[in-house]
Amino acid sequence: MPRFEPHPEKRPSIVTGASSGIGAATAIALAEAGHPVALGARRVEKCAEVAERIRAAGGEAVAMSLDVGDDESVRKFVATATETLGPIEILVSGAGGLVPARIHETDSDSFAEQVSVNLVGAHRMVSAVVPDMAGRHRGDVVFIGSDVVPAPRPGMGAYVPAKSGLEAMAYAMRMELEGTGVRASLVRPGPTVSDLAAGWDQQATLTMLEDWKLWGFVRHPYMLRASDIAAAVTTVVSAPRGVHLTVVEVQPEAPLREG
Repeated sequence: MPRFEPHPEKRPSIVTGASSGIGAATAIALAEAGHPVALGARRVEKCAEVAERIRAAGGEAVAMSLDVGDDESVRKFVATATETLGPIEILVSGAGGLVPARIHETDSDSFAEQVSVNLVGAHRMVSAVVPDMAGRHRGDVVFIGSDVVPAPRPGMGAYVPAKSGLEAMAYAMRMELEGTGVRASLVRPGPTVSDLAAGWDQQATLTMLEDWKLWGFVRHPYMLRASDIAAAVTTVVSAPRGVHLTVVEVQPEAPLREG
């Protein structure tokens, strides 16, 4: 007798922050693995474009408006996704935001907004999805963390505290969910090319990068692609029942040295 019932062949999935970057790539990767996917973000028109791409490739996807900063939006999104796709098996919490600035120069409203999106928004999704998972004794929750947690960087204002809180929440959840059949995991990207930097103030960005160099955080120019992080998420949720990949950190490989 197996210790656990195996995963269903198709696992209804939710991806937040799915309009671009890591979220969009993750939705595509999960669909390619055969899972129906609900894509959510405030830019629903971008989610719709990604969902259409998935359907054109033979996958199953729906796109819906989602604001993780609003309780009602989260409840409506989860209810509609469940009604459309079935009980949610996989939640990938990828919605986030970053405004480059030094902490003491960050406006408190901006600080609170970033914490709300990166941390409180993730909790809203958890509170809407995980109780049902626990009741069914199965499910995967994957948080998109950041390597700024084990190695905080200057110039990232509220992002470092927010992601640190997110990872702490994930660790606590892993202990609280032990024995429920629900796995809470972290995928921790290193430097990744994404739309996160769109709209950044150029001078603030240059200041941040100079500070990184000063503290030794820029060793080479290579960066990860969003699809690299999506592959890591797919690996985590594809682990067989009885196996829990708790933290997966993904870093770009350095360019090859000559000679």
